[in-house]
Amino acid sequence: MGNNEELRSDIAAAKERMEGRLGANREIRRLAAHLWDGERVELMSAGTYGPGTGLVALTDRRLLFLKDGWTRQITEDFPMEKISSVQWSSGVLQGSLTVFASGNKAEIGNMLKKDGKAIADAIRGRLADRDAGQAASASAPTPTAEPGPRAVAPAGQSPIELLERLGQLREAGVVTDEEFEAKKAEILARL
Repeated sequence: MGNNEELRSDIAAAKERMEGRLGANREIRRLAAHLWDGERVELMSAGTYGPGTGLVALTDRRLLFLKDGWTRQITEDFPMEKISSVQWSSGVLQGSLTVFASGNKAEIGNMLKKDGKAIADAIRGRLADRDAGQAASASAPTPTAEPGPRAVAPAGQSPIELLERLGQLREAGVVTDEEFEAKKAEILARL
């Protein structure tokens, strides 16, 4: 795609919301070629993952990192259903987004504070919505549902990750204070 061609409307809108694009302009121009059919871009940020600076894009289906260099291309995606939690830490101007997905941890650094925080908050909102939907379906009686408490986080996570996730669920209003305290005690008893 040349510089004179227009971007897709969703990519152009996300680009306008970006605070800074340094190191990601080439990737922005080529992003549409890396998207799935019907996938829509919502937020973007420049960031560093692995060996270089590229583009972090949050779509309606996944978090995508794209580095489209002259000699090397890197594409890493994190489908929303695989993301268990995110962590945002920042300094004065920049920060790092840590993504926990399928038992793995990936850190995307050098993201401008406004852009990175917006992406982290959007992912947290989706995770809370997903967990609320799971809680609603878990509480609805179904003939095939097994009795017992709903798991707060996927198995295989560390107690620290479980407690962080539990705290996020409480902040989102998915878990009451009483449920939080009971589950926290259960997790700590496993240590």
